[in-house]
Amino acid sequence: MSSVGDLGRRIAERREELALSTQQVAERAGMDPSYLGLVEHSASPQLTRAALWRLSAALETTADALTGGRVLAPPGGKGPKGRAVLHRLEREVCERLIAPGGVGRIVFDEARGPVAIPVNFKLLGHDVVLRTGASAPPASAIGRKVSFEVDHIDDALGEGWSVLMTGRAHIVVDPDELREAETLGIVPWAGGERHTYVRLVPEVVTGRSIRRSGAC
Repeated sequence: MSSVGDLGRRIAERREELALSTQQVAERAGMDPSYLGLVEHSASPQLTRAALWRLSAALETTADALTGGRVLAPPGGKGPKGRAVLHRLEREVCERLIAPGGVGRIVFDEARGPVAIPVNFKLLGHDVVLRTGASAPPASAIGRKVSFEVDHIDDALGEGWSVLMTGRAHIVVDPDELREAETLGIVPWAGGERHTYVRLVPEVVTGRSIRRSGAC
């Protein structure tokens, strides 16, 4: 993986699209050129909100575009940039990518056929834990083989990754296991009464990433 952070890469790419030098962009943004160079090459550049706004204005774009902020349109509409390379990810890498938790999709069969439901999740060890309602669709998948998918698409860079896990899900009822699940602090976006914890124990974990050639 590259030691340069995504923000720095987006800034450098946008600057190159405008055919501007670091000096020119720094002058536009009222920044020191050496500082801008550090931002472009840092793994995790620290920018104040004001500095980000000045930099986005200097690059004739938006702060959301530089930070990879999502918009209302579905991601991926811009298509890939340059030569894309598909990489298969090892299980350890897959788990590291989804370790922060967030929103994924649980996939299972219903009477109408396969369905995918977005859910908030976190990892408990190597397993996926989600919080739902006792009568909500994810709970109906208990005891059956299900899949769980998480992905990330970066429109600004034309890159992304996806992780797919398949295994069996069960409702967490063991008191010790339930206490562990509750400590994860899963807060469903949908709100409401959601006191049922579902744990997916993966049997198969696969992942893929798409990166532009030369962006390693």
